[in-house]
Amino acid sequence: MTSGLWDAIAQGFADPFESAGDFFHLGGWVLKWILLAALVMWTLILERYWYFSRIHPAEVRRRLLMWSERGERRSWHAHRIRELLISELKIGMSATLPLIRVMVPLAPLLGLLGTVTGMLEVFDAMTAAGQSDVRAMAYGVSHAMISTLAGLVVSLLGLFFSVQLSSRVRAESERLPDLLLPE
Repeated sequence: MTSGLWDAIAQGFADPFESAGDFFHLGGWVLKWILLAALVMWTLILERYWYFSRIHPAEVRRRLLMWSERGERRSWHAHRIRELLISELKIGMSATLPLIRVMVPLAPLLGLLGTVTGMLEVFDAMTAAGQSDVRAMAYGVSHAMISTLAGLVVSLLGLFFSVQLSSRVRAESERLPDLLLPE
C-alpha cells in the first residue's frame, strides 16, 4: 500500500476522536462526569449479561445437583433448604441491579447540572460584557444543551437495559421453584 492510503486510513480513524474532543469541549466539565457515570453503568450492565450467560447456568446446575443429591425432600428442614437454594440464586441474579437503577437517574441529573452551569456561563458572559456577546453566550448554551442531551441519552439507554435485566431476573425467579421440585 502507498503511504497516501495509510495517511487516509489514519486520518479516517483520527477524525471521530477530534470530533469527540470537540464534543467534550463544548459540553463542559459536567460531560466528563456523565461519561464516567455511563462507563460505570455500562460496566454493570455488561457484567449482568456476562453473569446470565456464563455464571448463572453453572450456579443453577450446582444447586440442582445439591437438591437432587439430597435423599429426603419432604420435611420442614428440606423445604427451608430448598428456599435457601432458590434465594441464593435470586440474590446472585439481582446483585448489581440496584446500582444500575441508581446510575439511570444520575445521568440526567448530571445533565441538569450541566444545563445550570451552562446557563450561568451565559449570564456571566452577558454581565461581563455589559451587552450580549453572542460568542460567549453560544458557548454557555452549547454547554447547557450538550450536557442535557448526553445525560438523557445515557439515561434512556440505561433504562432500557435496566428494565430488560429486571424482567429477566423476574422470569428466572419464577422458573426456579419449578426446577427444584419438592417431591
